[in-house]
Amino acid sequence: MKLVRKDLEKDNAGQVTLIPEEPEDMWHTYNLLQVGDSLRASTIRKVQTESSTGSVGSNRIRTTLTLCVETIDFDSQACQLRVKGTNIQENEYVKMGAYHTIELEPNRQFTLAKKQWDSVVLERIEQACDPAWSADVAAVVMQEGLAHVCLVTPSMTLTRAKVEVNIPRKRKGNCSQHDRALERFYEQVVQAIQRHINFEVVKCILVASPGFVREQFCDYMFQQAVKTDNKLLLENRSKFLQVHSSSGHKYALKEALCDPAVTSRLSDTKAAGEVKALDDFYKMLQHEPDRAFYGLKHVEKANEAMAIDTLLISDELFRHQDVATRARYVKLVDSVRENMGTVRIFSSLHVSGEQLGQLTGVAAILRFPVAELSDQEDGSSSEED
Repeated sequence: MKLVRKDLEKDNAGQVTLIPEEPEDMWHTYNLLQVGDSLRASTIRKVQTESSTGSVGSNRIRTTLTLCVETIDFDSQACQLRVKGTNIQENEYVKMGAYHTIELEPNRQFTLAKKQWDSVVLERIEQACDPAWSADVAAVVMQEGLAHVCLVTPSMTLTRAKVEVNIPRKRKGNCSQHDRALERFYEQVVQAIQRHINFEVVKCILVASPGFVREQFCDYMFQQAVKTDNKLLLENRSKFLQVHSSSGHKYALKEALCDPAVTSRLSDTKAAGEVKALDDFYKMLQHEPDRAFYGLKHVEKANEAMAIDTLLISDELFRHQDVATRARYVKLVDSVRENMGTVRIFSSLHVSGEQLGQLTGVAAILRFPVAELSDQEDGSSSEED
């Protein structure tokens, strides 16, 4: 993401002009946008024209519109963002108050104005404009006949390819059908890796599976690479890291990211930091339940006692339609930071973020036990709905 201009007043009202450069920047943009914001961007509008003879035609004209945002639609797989709203600035082609949908896309500038830029939104702009936050981990989660090729970015786990091949069972005295199908499956996975993984950016490719599938696959891949003199795979051989997972489904990726060998290898990536924080929370919940809480009411009470060491919170909560509820989450984040606590904002599109969402989207690891909190009934889950 490229920051072109930032004009903020003392009361934090104002506007920023940004250019999304990567598909993931569309996810950041989705998290910046809120209903009631003002969005200015170039768009195409179908305009009816009448000639001097009275015949009516229609032309598609590129124009710049400023909309008051009403609905935001994000397609996570295509990384497309559509914003619908009413026109609030005079335009020769579009009447004031007329509805229009702007499709935001990479490498096209837009200006976003808000009445209040809070700390969480400003931090997201900082992160989005920092090149160190780009995707640097890929993963192949597989079992016999099923594989998912994923990119693990700081904000998302994107499934780039799903490979499914029917593998017949081994028959006594005749394994040829099974072996041929397995070879065909491995070949398709290798093609998906080469097609979807950018080896210039990716630092590490996890190959996760139950049993010996990962070893057999890697042996096959590099034997073929030697036979075909595939320099791309051979030069990047050291980036492949084999780890255990319970299955070839996408959710098994979380286990792979928890593996100590993987954690040390990915210690400088945000994805690993989030997974470790969630893992620490679960361990604390198991061994010292008085130092691990989830649900907004409990976490706020712990914060009042200045007990929060690490706050785990889902970015989904900052997209809440109710301004007061959203402000409550922002206030919690600011307060924890003021009390020298660590705040980890999880992406709801990341595997770890999905898990945190199942725990109401907000959890905390405490510095010291707060026993009286665990005796209260947790009524916070209804507040997040």
